[in-house]
Amino acid sequence: MTGGAAGAYERMLAVAVAALHERDPERLWPMVAEALPGLIGGEALIYKLGEWTDRTGAMGLSPAAAAHFGRLDGIDGIGAIGDEAMAVLRRGYPFADHYVTAGAARRPGTARRMAGKGWADSRTAGTISRLMDADHVLALPLPGTATPVTGCMVYRAGGDFTEDHVRIAEQMQPLLAGVEQQRQLLERWRATTTPPEATAESGLTPRQVTVLLLLADALTASAIAHRLGISVRTVHKHVESLYRKLGTRDRVSTVLRAQEIGLLPRRTGR
Repeated sequence: MTGGAAGAYERMLAVAVAALHERDPERLWPMVAEALPGLIGGEALIYKLGEWTDRTGAMGLSPAAAAHFGRLDGIDGIGAIGDEAMAVLRRGYPFADHYVTAGAARRPGTARRMAGKGWADSRTAGTISRLMDADHVLALPLPGTATPVTGCMVYRAGGDFTEDHVRIAEQMQPLLAGVEQQRQLLERWRATTTPPEATAESGLTPRQVTVLLLLADALTASAIAHRLGISVRTVHKHVESLYRKLGTRDRVSTVLRAQEIGLLPRRTGR
């Protein structure tokens, strides 16, 4: 890893650590979106965590991307842009087509390299130039996803993203996958419990809560480590912290105690 790549990775790691201490799942990706573009040579970012189709799915914006859209609002902004231009952004040409044919490969790549000479004359290139004053796009997909594009698209003006930028983006993928896994688990937790008071009293961190959720699913330490992208040793440390904070000695009593104090929903029908 080069010095620049190492520095970018360390800064992104700090963002990821901060995200793992955030209790509100809706704040995780905005934190990432604000920091990530500058670490890989970009200026603005759009992230998409659901299936990337040309008509469905919400998009999240980095502050710079939001500023571009805000500047256009009332002139040629989101309301006036219309569904057609937004569909172009949602579709993510040429990335969706590329990742479908590439199968499981989810390596970052640039639009120019994937589309070749046709990129500059494409509708997508014209749209991002008009909406975001950008000339180039780098796709940073989340690894292990089934949909064609799930992750981020980073935009910049001027010269294309370099090979170093692409390598740094690839090194960021596991961190981003961990943030997304954390978001999904916190969303699930929030949907099935009333956690704030119980969490405050128990002293659990958001990361410990996600481990607790997976314990309740009867996952082994190895399975939890694989799901969260951490080591088995780290899982055991989280489990030990759960025992200490909840005053328990094993997994079963830990899950039962968490259900008793409202950290986990009580299971019925068993």
